[in-house]
Amino acid sequence: MFDFDHARRHMVEAQIARRGVKDPRVLEAMRNVPRERFVDEGYEELAYEDSPLPIAEGQTISQPFIVALMIEAAEMEPSDRVLEVGTGSGYAAAVMGRIARQVFTVERHARLGETARRRLEAIGAGNVAVRIGDGSKGWPDKAPFDAIIVAAGGPAPPAALKEQLDIGGRLVIPVGGERRAQRLVRVSRLSATRYEEEDLGGVMFVPLIGEQGWSDTARPPCRS
Repeated sequence: MFDFDHARRHMVEAQIARRGVKDPRVLEAMRNVPRERFVDEGYEELAYEDSPLPIAEGQTISQPFIVALMIEAAEMEPSDRVLEVGTGSGYAAAVMGRIARQVFTVERHARLGETARRRLEAIGAGNVAVRIGDGSKGWPDKAPFDAIIVAAGGPAPPAALKEQLDIGGRLVIPVGGERRAQRLVRVSRLSATRYEEEDLGGVMFVPLIGEQGWSDTARPPCRS
């Protein structure tokens, strides 16, 4: 029988800690969330490989290192209220739920959102709420948030998400003019009108589709 516990511990040490993720809360959360419960049937034994895996609706479950990197960049505290845009499989929300007080996650694909909700309920993630809708507009009724993580790449940080950050809050989002090649950016809200932006490196995510992201029918821009 495949030893998922051993594979999970090895993933954290070999793929995440050795590559520079140091936040002990992130490492401990990823040691405890069963990623095999969030992949599609038949992919369970690949759950701890250092790569993304396909899920429904043409989406992916991000590679473990990227999940850890983004959560660490968001600098989450146990008292934080967190928004995730792009629930996908539900795995990242489950990890964040082990760190933050409350997690709100928005998924535009109803099928993915409902599946993620069932998976989260099955592992007892009672502090994670799932909503079906346009994540590029955030979740205004639950704002402000201490941290926002966007698991899809947009042309720019959506104004709605920036406005839903609390003062001192952090938004971590892939941004770029190419729909599948971006820079990972952290936007910190310094005051009601001031934001600071940091470039955390190159990444590749599915496009952020929505009113404040890419159009569902838009063609990607040409390379210059």
